[in-house]
Amino acid sequence: MGEPKQDDDAMLIEFLSSLMDYTPTIPDELAEHYLTRSGFQCPDLRITRLVSVATQKFIAEIASDAFQLCKARQAGVSKEKRDKQQKDKRLVLTTEDLSMALREYGVNMKHQEYFADSTSAGTTPTSKEEC
Repeated sequence: MGEPKQDDDAMLIEFLSSLMDYTPTIPDELAEHYLTRSGFQCPDLRITRLVSVATQKFIAEIASDAFQLCKARQAGVSKEKRDKQQKDKRLVLTTEDLSMALREYGVNMKHQEYFADSTSAGTTPTSKEEC
């Protein structure tokens, strides 16, 4: 019974050692900053890189899912628009695509209300004559 645990421990040690040779996409300083802000203190760089790798994987999965949703949305476009889009084959990722992908992972993204979207936009007096 003790042998599988030793194999798991050896694999974990090997994996953590390999993190020292790996440069993650998310810089160590950025990961350390957010870990510190959340109250996590660990002087071991391997743990910081492990968090960076996990974060990178999470972001890659979200981006992939948003891309799939974008492709599905654009495949459902009417024939008129589809003919027009054939000339321009670029996919356009929207905030809605990203929001739907994030929702699958339990992250609710709220859309910021912009000044131009406000019902009171342009209704406040700006000159002395209007006052």
